[in-house]
Amino acid sequence: MRNIFNIKTITGHLALFASVLLFSSSVQADNTWPTTELDPEEAGFSSSGIETLDAAMAKIVSDQDVAGMTWILVKNGKVATFEAEGLARTDDQKSMALDSLFRIYSMTKPVTGVALMILHEEGLWKFDDPISKYVPEFQNLQVMRSYDEEGNIELIPVERQPTMRELLNHSAGFGYGLGGRDPVNNAFRENAVLASNDLDQLINKVAAIPLLSQPGEQWYYSVAVDIQGYIVQQLSGLKFGDFLAQRIFEPLGMDDTTFYVRAEDKARFAEVHNWDSERNRLVQRPQRSDRPGFDDPNRLESGGGGLVSSTHDYARFLQMLVNEGELDGKRILTPESVRIMRTNSLRDELNINGGPDRVGREGIGFGVDFAVISNPKAAGSRQGPGTYYWSGAAGTWFWIDPTEDMFWIGMIQAQGARRPGAANMRNIAIDSIYDSLR
Repeated sequence: MRNIFNIKTITGHLALFASVLLFSSSVQADNTWPTTELDPEEAGFSSSGIETLDAAMAKIVSDQDVAGMTWILVKNGKVATFEAEGLARTDDQKSMALDSLFRIYSMTKPVTGVALMILHEEGLWKFDDPISKYVPEFQNLQVMRSYDEEGNIELIPVERQPTMRELLNHSAGFGYGLGGRDPVNNAFRENAVLASNDLDQLINKVAAIPLLSQPGEQWYYSVAVDIQGYIVQQLSGLKFGDFLAQRIFEPLGMDDTTFYVRAEDKARFAEVHNWDSERNRLVQRPQRSDRPGFDDPNRLESGGGGLVSSTHDYARFLQMLVNEGELDGKRILTPESVRIMRTNSLRDELNINGGPDRVGREGIGFGVDFAVISNPKAAGSRQGPGTYYWSGAAGTWFWIDPTEDMFWIGMIQAQGARRPGAANMRNIAIDSIYDSLR
C-alpha cells in the first residue's frame, strides 16, 4: 500500500492511534435500540395513521411488488413502527425478519462520507484540495470532449484538477459504468472497475479512463465514493473496512454491518428477487458470477456499494446523524460536520443530473454523499427543507427530515422487472407518514 508522509498525516495517525486505544478500552456500545417497544402517539404520529402506513407496506408485499420488506420510522428518537413482512428468500420460504441482512449497495455511500469527514476533522484533507494530492495517479487525467458512433474519442486535458468537494458531490467528472453507452462508461464496464480485486487496482483502472466532463461542469453519479474509500485507507493507514469498524461500527454498536456475510449469519441474508412475467410471480435471482460473492471475506471493500447491513444497524447510523454526530454517548462527528454533509454543495447552476446540456432534478442538490432537497416546492416534495436521502441498487431506501428530527428506512431486495402496475412504495410511505403527523 502506498503511503503519504507529511506532518498532517503523521499527526492524524497519532490522533487515530489514540482514538483506537480509547475505543478498545471502553465498554462496547449498548446496541439494543431500536426495539419493538412502539408508541406512535409519543413519537408524534396518530396511531391510526401508523396503522394505515403499516397496512400499505404489508399490501405491497402481499401484492408481490416485493418478496419481503422491513421498515422503520423514528421521530425524536422514538420508534413509531418497526415491522417485517413477507419472505427473505422464496427458494426455501425463509420469512423476512427484523434482523434480516440486506445488500445495501449505495446506502454504503453515506457511511463512507462519514469516514472521510472524521479525517477532515483531524485536518488530513480540505474541501478545495485537488484529489490528486491524495491520489497521485490522477495527476494526468483527461476529458472526453467528443466521440463518434464507432467509439472514437477526442480527448483534451483537464482545465484544472478536480477537487475533493467535487468528488464528494459527484461533479468531478468521473464515470461509473452503471449506465450510459458512451465510451467512458463502456470503459468502466469493459475494465470491470467495480469488480476490481482491491482498491489499489480500482484506482489504477479509473486513472486510465477519461472524465465525462471538465470538473464542476456536470453532475454525474459516479465511482467517486469508491475513490473516497481509497483515500480513507491512504490517510488513515488502515484497511478501509478496519477503519469503518473501529471508528463507526464498533462505537455505534453496528454489529451486523460488514463487507461480507459471516458464516454464522448466512441464514439471515435476504436474496434478491424480480418479477417473472411468464410465471406471473416473483422469482429469486441467481448469484452473480462476475465477481466474488457476499460470502467472500476477500471481496472488494467498495465504499460506493459494498456493505451488508440490517435495518436495526442502519437505524443506529441514521439516529447518530439526526443527533448531529452522537449516539448513546459515542460521538462520531461534530455537529458542524454533519451539517456540512447535509448541505447542498453544488454550484447554483447544478442540480442532481444537471449540467449545461441537462436541466436535472429541480430543487434537489447534493452534499457529502447525500442528495439534499434544498427546495421542497420546486422538487414537488412534502418533506421539509434540507431533507437528505439516498437508496441502494436492490431497492433499499432512507431519508432524514431534519425539520422533524425524523427518519425512515425501507429494506427490500429487488432488481430487474417489477410486477405490472406495482405501487410506488416510496411515495406511499411519504404520504402516509406526513398525513400521520400530529
